[in-house]
Amino acid sequence: MIRFLVIAILTTLLISSAHAERLVSQLSNDSVEITSSFDGERMTFFGTIAPDAGSDQKFVTGPFHVVVVVLGPTQNRVAREKTHNFGIWLNTDQVEFDNFPSYFHVLSSDKLTDITDVTTLTANAILPEALTLATSTADWWKTAVFSPQLVRLMREEGLFGIQENGVNFLSDNFYSARLTLPSNAPPGPYIALTYVFKQGEIIARKSEGFSVRKIGFERFIALSAVQQPLLYGLVCVILALFTGWLGGVLFKR
Repeated sequence: MIRFLVIAILTTLLISSAHAERLVSQLSNDSVEITSSFDGERMTFFGTIAPDAGSDQKFVTGPFHVVVVVLGPTQNRVAREKTHNFGIWLNTDQVEFDNFPSYFHVLSSDKLTDITDVTTLTANAILPEALTLATSTADWWKTAVFSPQLVRLMREEGLFGIQENGVNFLSDNFYSARLTLPSNAPPGPYIALTYVFKQGEIIARKSEGFSVRKIGFERFIALSAVQQPLLYGLVCVILALFTGWLGGVLFKR
């Protein structure tokens, strides 16, 4: 995550000196609270493309394209290969991915490959496969084999996705995008990276953060599991025994 932020900041500085456009954007909310009834949250990203501060321009001309990349908290992931040996499925190989985003979703105003070339998409980590290349600890061959499978598994869990019609322009320079965070969205800090393209080049970008956090009893359980694992385990065992005993008494009657 830090690596991506550094790249974004440096590129923003280079872009600002070469183009006269700037991005003014906003999030619908900067905090999402998870409770026992949490079944997803809709986020709205909107903004406008305006002349840069101090520029002689009074208006900007397009056409523009906008891509919004939402990244969740990073974690270490392991992709394993299973093979069928003597009637038993065994883990025979694996690749570790360090500081891999637990959530990744892309919203764009058009097909990504129509907006810009694959090199630009990869260099700015807009494609999910680019994340696996940047975080893998294995050689390029094993990474090339395991990366698509890790991306596939994350997509099946609803944690990775691409919506190539997820950004809508309400005028020539004003856009809006909506994203529904799934019920299994990992808690932690999130970052939304917004890119503005013109003729295949990034002319402006902006990063904004928001958080997903547990509250109430769910937060207490999560903190207990991390801060007091022994006590948490004992309580779970006691509750399981009590539930089993109570169930036996009720069904016996």
